[in-house]
Amino acid sequence: MAKMEGKVPLHTGTDAGFECFRPWLHKLIFVAFMGVVMSTATWGEEDNLISPSKLEMFVDDLPDMPRIEGFDYENGVPVPKSLKIGMFSKKWKFHRDLPPTPVFAYGTSKHTATIPGPTIEALNNVDTYVTWQNHLPKEHILPWDPTIPTAIPANKKGIPTVVHLHGAIGEPQSDGHAESWFTARFKEKGPTWTKKKYHYFNRQQPGNLWYHDHAMGLTRVNLLAGLLGAYVIRHPEIEAPLGLPHGDEFDRPLIVFDRSFRTDGSLFMNSTGNNPSIHPQWQPEYFGDAIIVNGKAWPRMIVRRRKYRFRIINASNARFFKFFFTNGLGFIHVASDSAYHERPVMLKEILLAPSEIADVIVDFSKSKSDSVILGNDAPYTYPSGDPVNESNNKVMKFLIKQEQEVDSGRVPKMLIKYPSADLSGALETRYIAMYEYTSDIDEPTHLYLNGKSYEKPVTETPKVGTSEVWNVINLTEDNHPLHIHLGLFVVLDQTELMDIDEFKECMTKMNDAIKCQINKYARGKKMEVLAHEMGWKNVYKMTPGYVTKILVRFSYIHSNASYSFDATVEPGYVYHCHILDHEDNVMMRPMKLIK
Repeated sequence: MAKMEGKVPLHTGTDAGFECFRPWLHKLIFVAFMGVVMSTATWGEEDNLISPSKLEMFVDDLPDMPRIEGFDYENGVPVPKSLKIGMFSKKWKFHRDLPPTPVFAYGTSKHTATIPGPTIEALNNVDTYVTWQNHLPKEHILPWDPTIPTAIPANKKGIPTVVHLHGAIGEPQSDGHAESWFTARFKEKGPTWTKKKYHYFNRQQPGNLWYHDHAMGLTRVNLLAGLLGAYVIRHPEIEAPLGLPHGDEFDRPLIVFDRSFRTDGSLFMNSTGNNPSIHPQWQPEYFGDAIIVNGKAWPRMIVRRRKYRFRIINASNARFFKFFFTNGLGFIHVASDSAYHERPVMLKEILLAPSEIADVIVDFSKSKSDSVILGNDAPYTYPSGDPVNESNNKVMKFLIKQEQEVDSGRVPKMLIKYPSADLSGALETRYIAMYEYTSDIDEPTHLYLNGKSYEKPVTETPKVGTSEVWNVINLTEDNHPLHIHLGLFVVLDQTELMDIDEFKECMTKMNDAIKCQINKYARGKKMEVLAHEMGWKNVYKMTPGYVTKILVRFSYIHSNASYSFDATVEPGYVYHCHILDHEDNVMMRPMKLIK
């Protein structure tokens, strides 16, 4: 993690300093007799890591994950459907030459469970019900750290899980709240647990979502173990006339993430923290050596000379990707996160933060060669970390058939237009500051939003059916992808902070952007909002040293109508950084909607 100058020490302020950190310290006593809980398979030295150079690239075919329809038909009419999807412990083959890897996987059975999980296909305005079932063992396959705020069952047995449908506009009871976790057979449940069967209304605009674990303090390890999958909401009446490539062969989710492996095939995650006397295991970011797409390391895909649609999801813990084609092919960007653009945007490269989604068309008939590599050129950490190397600068390879063919797919000049963001109607203006805290050895210990721990009382209370302006102030040197549950937002502008050390000093003492006269400091250069990022989003990259102004909408964006559910009930929602190691420790705050 990049350190910030004028770092926030542990002893400053009431919310921002040591007092916020004190509730975690009692867990060190717990660690003393329990140890950092992990399976014996995770102990070992880094010399047991397999070198990525030992794994040949582009030898495994790209899988298409199983597809499950989240609706039934009665007399030819789509009707709601109930699904049962479990979480299973099994082994998964990530590469031809790698031994099978112990993982956690979603599926309708252990035999059919996959990494990623099945793609759930939903229909607009047709409800889907999912009972998420925990069939996981008593102990984790990866190291976890009880000194950060963590879901820990009373009897110390069982792996807490809860599923968040990222991008969903849905009820709080089915949002996958971090404290709504449960263990196998619902034997133990978290303090905000509500019900077994989740209700997804699917009333929102058509687009791309994904589901993943969201248990307090365990999100990073549960996703690393494999608990993630794609979810698509379709609206045939609106989408079919567009003529975009469709069908299972030509419309493919690409779920991309990074992992490291030991020589025995097991997943590697460092079991020693960067501040081991404070956090025995927690590290500020996870970066893997191998790039995985749809469950295979550096896969290959045979394509025809025609247009394909790829719904690219960055499901990494911390890695940003800057995608490009090595032969100059481009992307036609048609949707960002869970919403279409008004017009398609031509791009040569796409920067995706963790949890961002790019919905693109690639026309392989334009290629002058018979193969092309999808590359990556994003430093890690982003933006000022290490440059990519030979193992992570390549993502996958496309082998292009020579025969030309008639292509029925097209990309229209106009896609879907939604009501524009109305700044004048914003009911509230808020300031959200991002802080990093370091120890005496200048290593990160935890991260906060507005200098407050997760347990502090709710301060963000939007009114249902309204819009708000949020000014997100990044006082760190990392780019933090901010995700707001339920709300969609439009980025208005990004302004550089001048005299930032002076402003940080004031914010460290007062933690109040107004009292620190933010307008005095937010007067630097403006950073352009790129054309493909101007529409409605549910996550955005917050540039370090900048104030990013966003307009957040707490109603349906396609109609501006209020929700078809009660968004004000418990357990409420959250907003957080989507670098999972930051979210877990604890760059996350509760959010409560009001009437």
